[in-house]
Amino acid sequence: MIKTPDIIVSILYILGIVAVGLWAGRGRLWRPGRRPIKNGRPEENYIPENSTTADRRKKDVSSSDYFLAGKTLRWPMIGLALFATNISCLHLVSLAQSGFDSGLLSGNFEWMAAFTLILLALFFAPFYIRSGVSTLPDFLERRYNRACRDWLTFISILSAVIIHIAFSLLTGGIVLETLLGIDMYVSVTVIAVITAVYTIIGGLRAVVVTESIQTVVLVAGAIVITLACFIKMGGWDSMAATLQATHHMEKLSMLRPHGDSSGLPWYAVFLGYPVLGIWYWCADQTIVQRVLGAKDVDHARAGALFCGWIKILPVFIFIVPGLLAYTLAQKGLLDIHTLQTTDPAGNTVINSKGIYTLMITQLVPTGLAGIIVAALLSGLMSQVSGALNSISTLVSFDLYKRWRPAADEKRLVKVGRIAAGIALIFSIFLLPLLNHYESIFSGINDIIAHIAPPITCVFILGVFWKGASAKAAQYTLLAGSMLGALVYTLNKLYPHTAMAAIPFMMMAFYLFVVCLVMQVVLSLIFPMQHTPESTALYWKSPWEPLRDKGWKGWGNYKFLSVLLLIVMILLYWMFQGQPKEVRRYGMVTGLRPDKTAYYEQLHTAVWPGVLKKIKECNIQNYSIYMQPIDGKYFLFSYFEYTGDDFNADMKKMAADSTTQRWWRETAPTQLPLPETSAKGQTWTNMKEVFYTR
Repeated sequence: MIKTPDIIVSILYILGIVAVGLWAGRGRLWRPGRRPIKNGRPEENYIPENSTTADRRKKDVSSSDYFLAGKTLRWPMIGLALFATNISCLHLVSLAQSGFDSGLLSGNFEWMAAFTLILLALFFAPFYIRSGVSTLPDFLERRYNRACRDWLTFISILSAVIIHIAFSLLTGGIVLETLLGIDMYVSVTVIAVITAVYTIIGGLRAVVVTESIQTVVLVAGAIVITLACFIKMGGWDSMAATLQATHHMEKLSMLRPHGDSSGLPWYAVFLGYPVLGIWYWCADQTIVQRVLGAKDVDHARAGALFCGWIKILPVFIFIVPGLLAYTLAQKGLLDIHTLQTTDPAGNTVINSKGIYTLMITQLVPTGLAGIIVAALLSGLMSQVSGALNSISTLVSFDLYKRWRPAADEKRLVKVGRIAAGIALIFSIFLLPLLNHYESIFSGINDIIAHIAPPITCVFILGVFWKGASAKAAQYTLLAGSMLGALVYTLNKLYPHTAMAAIPFMMMAFYLFVVCLVMQVVLSLIFPMQHTPESTALYWKSPWEPLRDKGWKGWGNYKFLSVLLLIVMILLYWMFQGQPKEVRRYGMVTGLRPDKTAYYEQLHTAVWPGVLKKIKECNIQNYSIYMQPIDGKYFLFSYFEYTGDDFNADMKKMAADSTTQRWWRETAPTQLPLPETSAKGQTWTNMKEVFYTR
């Protein structure tokens, strides 16, 4: 529980941010001045300098102002808004948890984003600005057909509700319940209503202005707790020494080897993340809408690259604090007993979801803790406000305006506000269902991995390949989305199958390859019949968007892109980590001749579930071979262990119901060798004589 002064600071912050949002949203309506001339005609949304307050209020804001901030956004505001929309309370809490559990591994989701933002700046942003689209579904209709637009609108609204709003509200509710003792659903509802007030009234301008402010507060709060952890720990060297002493130096590695218990080996990161990242940063309405509101192409590009530079920070201010908390706990400098529970087997388990809250209450002085809470609230409000504005844009432009083409600007804005309110209510009702995920960060990426592949495929081919046809894109979106939903459902209903054991990043890559082959083949079967409009909606070559000269000097987009690319490669090289110490175990046992067929059948049915638990217990490259010798059957088993406490991991295995079934049903099929049976020996830690790496 935080103290009264911290609560006061948090309340003052909320009131202040609401006031700023309302002022920003309405400020454009009240700005007097000379009527500007645009294309030889007076601008419509002009308020005379001598007009009365009543006259000014009668003149409503245009939909362009409301949804795209009048296309006046400059690069600093775009970059900060992109970062703020991406970073939320979800990131502070879940990334700290990831740092505590697996070290810097989840930092890949932050640093790989920089590469995707380079793609956004070089290829996608200038393309969207040049085409003059208001929404990404609008682009799909112009490039392909209306069916593609409708499907993407549906997926975009659904993903905004689940990913950007519901998960953020869930995380914020857990934190506020822990810190303030308020019921999770009550606290979430209050924050959601407050956020909706300035978002629904103010539109994108209110969202971007408040996001820019909240980004500063968010980063400042994260820096405060990072410094508190560093001071308590005694610096980076002390943390590294503690990891060395506890045999967990792999926590400093961003890139993990094949078979790592995390399920995120290096190749899964490089193959799977681009599928998720291109959808999220280049084809998701909630994110790209900030770029669509840019003043011009140069500001759009610079804003995206600015966000790419900022994305370097989260590893150090969001994830490293969690890693510091782990080392502090190992040295007895952080009390984590409130997070410890006992599983059915009697083992002590740490529920690390609350580690960030624990750091706030134990490491941050009174007063500063209020800033941290304000940072959490700012992240939550930024995520929700950005998604609400995107939903209102999609519903107004992509649904209502098609149904009522004659609808005026005032009506479109009203419909958008109503849609945002309904989406917010629906998100709150989803909270109990999403709360079943053990790890919120893994849950959100698991869902994205099954949504993104067909959308990423359709956008990439649509932007870069002339031959991508409308029917092929339509069928790919529909079939790819249904396939992703089917795979996701089967993996949740049958979690012990071989398919369910595939890491979600690799699953995203496999689904993307299927969608890519599907669209290419269908485009050859149903060739594209280009219209004069669609002919201008793809790059004639990958070099075409790079012909723009851009700004001169240090702000040139080509120079900034190359510099960012070099910096990211150097960072990955610095944090590639050290290989784990590998211990190898083997076992030989006899097999009853009359049970060989039954053993093979049992291995096929039960083993995939055991394999999933094996990876969680730091075991890799598990192999079982059956070989007849002189009429007798033998099983030769081998695995590599990369953990630090073999006995503890074996206890985890023993507590697993699927593993218990495996041991129980395979025991009658085996004949222990006399020498091992006499000693009660099973697995033997083998001495390495020769091993080819």
